[in-house]
Amino acid sequence: MIEVRKLSKSFGGRPVLREVDLTVEEGKTLVVLGRSGCGKSVVLKHLIGLLKPDSGEVLVDGEDIIGLPERKLTAVRRKIGMLFQSAALFDSMSVEGNLAFPLREQGIRNEKEIDTRVAEALDMVELAGEQHKMPADLSGGMRKRVGLARTIVGRPRCVLYDEPTTGLDPITSDSINHLIRRLQRKLGVTSIVVTHDMKTAFHCADRVALLHEGRVHYDGTVEGLKASTDPVITDFIEGRSGESD
Repeated sequence: MIEVRKLSKSFGGRPVLREVDLTVEEGKTLVVLGRSGCGKSVVLKHLIGLLKPDSGEVLVDGEDIIGLPERKLTAVRRKIGMLFQSAALFDSMSVEGNLAFPLREQGIRNEKEIDTRVAEALDMVELAGEQHKMPADLSGGMRKRVGLARTIVGRPRCVLYDEPTTGLDPITSDSINHLIRRLQRKLGVTSIVVTHDMKTAFHCADRVALLHEGRVHYDGTVEGLKASTDPVITDFIEGRSGESD
């Protein structure tokens, strides 16, 4: 569904992405791993046109979205939902209001349909009956779930997850990992998960890409990643800096 070809991006003269190639098959989950600052989130922002590369292509359903006018880019964005690190909820709106907002933006005016879709999305993330709560009343894990419900309420074909377990305790993180996998199977969505959490990678991935120094250092299966003796990969998996005392 999504293909990235020779994607390069620099900020202030500092290269962040260097000719990155990635392919995401329809209905599969690609996990993008890498150290903080390696460009993982930068890749995601290119996929929905929030950033423009210095060079390269981003193809969605075979169409290069780089340079598309805003009207056409809006149509592409409706295919792709994104869960941001902070969940990015509107604090002045209830849970229900947060989920209804993107539906109204799409032009849906039938309140009964909006209520039905909001209820369905909350049920999928195991928050049925919580629609009247305000974001301030939610735990970190619940905020993530509401953010995910808002992402899927528009029924996208692809969901992008930017560090979905950051800041969560291990048990809540595990529940989010199970939820990502369950939604992929239930909805058949294509998923891209950016993370540095190995538990998330091992649980969610059909395929893994490891970014290192702006390039794709590894692209393959979880089993291949675990079996690798490459020091860059083993240091990352084991959480070693590679420095001596």
